Amino acid sequence: MKIKSADDFKVAAPKPKKPFYTSLFFQLGVAIVAGVLIGHFYPTIAAQLRPLGDGFIMLIKMIIAPLIFLVIVTGIAAVGDVKAVGRVGVKALVYFTCATVFALIFGLIIGNIFQPGAGLNIDPTTLDAGAISEKTGEAKDAAGFILGIIPVSVVGAFADNNLLQVLFFSVFFGAAIVVVGQDRCAPLLSVFENILELIFKIMSWVMRLAPIGAFGAMAFIIGQYGIGTLGTYAKLIAACYAAAILFIGILFIIAWSIARVPLWQFIKYTREEFLLALGTASTESVMPRIMTKLTNAGCSRATTGLVVPTGYSFNLDGAAIYLSISLLFLAQAFGHDLSFGQQLAALGVLLLTSKGMAGVPGSSFLALSATAAALGIFPVAGVALLLGADRIMDSMRVGVNLLGNCVATFVVAKWEGQFDRDVMKRAFAGEITNEDSARMLGREEEWEAMEAKRLAEGGEPSPKFGGGPAPEDLPHIDMAAQETKESSGVQ
Repeated sequence: MKIKSADDFKVAAPKPKKPFYTSLFFQLGVAIVAGVLIGHFYPTIAAQLRPLGDGFIMLIKMIIAPLIFLVIVTGIAAVGDVKAVGRVGVKALVYFTCATVFALIFGLIIGNIFQPGAGLNIDPTTLDAGAISEKTGEAKDAAGFILGIIPVSVVGAFADNNLLQVLFFSVFFGAAIVVVGQDRCAPLLSVFENILELIFKIMSWVMRLAPIGAFGAMAFIIGQYGIGTLGTYAKLIAACYAAAILFIGILFIIAWSIARVPLWQFIKYTREEFLLALGTASTESVMPRIMTKLTNAGCSRATTGLVVPTGYSFNLDGAAIYLSISLLFLAQAFGHDLSFGQQLAALGVLLLTSKGMAGVPGSSFLALSATAAALGIFPVAGVALLLGADRIMDSMRVGVNLLGNCVATFVVAKWEGQFDRDVMKRAFAGEITNEDSARMLGREEEWEAMEAKRLAEGGEPSPKFGGGPAPEDLPHIDMAAQETKESSGVQ
């Protein structure tokens, strides 16, 4: 699909507007509502629907590792500056740390105002300490976590779907291409671009199953935990969701003041991805599409490829808010009113434990257990009180985590000069701004029509991907010419 002029297109008559029920957003909405109803009225049946949600997420995970590798490598090659890649990484980590500290402090403020655990007066002798161990994996110390980013085997990193290890190797691989020279690596980059197009096409097929996955996941969650849980933990749930709404308001201010991004328009633009993430209670289920939407909205592929996967482990704003509010909830439930000094100590412990346990099953329970053990204010077994409410909090954590990482991508891209606001405006208006986004979103024909109109009006050809060159400027392998050259050289 290499377009140089409007003549390269065969522009068909405008197609009639598609019926509303063909919209992914509508289908996801219906699927989630149906899942809630099945889970509430037929919990036994709902318990059997979990494989639908798990299967969909597994399909997404199947392509995440190669997608991240190819996006980062080709993105770094397009930037052509190893130092710029280093700056993006450092700025992203600085932003993540500041955002996490602020989210933890913000959660403590909300927890002190709401007092969600006051008056419960829980008896520690009634708690089951073994309940937490069944829900959690093995925690790592700081050194173990950092060393765990370095893959022992590249193949193992891809096989285990360890995204931080894949990202680590991808950065080295992309930097090596820049140092060796793009001309020498042109054939390899061409192969990578072709493979990436295949990945995009597979992703567009997988997304057709998104409503089924959201239906199964939501039905299982409601059937397993019940709507009645809302009443039992009403004050804690209200505190967490109120904090999430207020924090999102702060993200609106950050996005507009630094990158001039109208976040409400961005949410409208990515409504399908957010609804799917809420329905499946997983940000991983939308990682490929949210990265595509960000590059389509003016962020370079290199910045998006580095910031988003890293943020999935280091920038969990929703989880940070939940941890700090839950800590105060537990302390208050056992009749303890934490002093300012104790809350500062808890803040430091939570900051360390939340980073070191990213990606570990039951990480929130582990972080709270470690904090309880360090402070000695309430029994570690008390964390079991949160088992009933934890899944209800998933929507809050997922929504804030996802939006926080999107804002981080806009901010870091703006700082690095790798954000095009004019492209963002086009994307928010419904345009497809580059060829790869069209493939990933399954809108190739629509993009061709838009591109033909742009070129006919005298516009420049759209790039192959966000922050990349025009399609005709990409290296490609001319096999016929190569064979002719080789045959002429053989005597």
